[in-house]
Amino acid sequence: MARDYEKEYREYHGKPEQIANRASRNAARATAVKQGKVKKGDGKEVDHKDGNPRNNSPKNLQVMSRTANRRKGG
Repeated sequence: MARDYEKEYREYHGKPEQIANRASRNAARATAVKQGKVKKGDGKEVDHKDGNPRNNSPKNLQVMSRTANRRKGG
């Protein structure tokens, strides 16, 4: 069965709350790039320690490998 990307966007990714979460995650990544903590293609991700993508306080952010970050998720 093929994924219905239009339906996924309509029912989840396009919701205002999810758009705000994505924008906040992107902002956290951009901040880490400016600080020199990560760069494009380095295999690193910015992790929100408390799991809240809108909490971009420096104490809540950490850089980790993509593998470790995905393993961490529940």
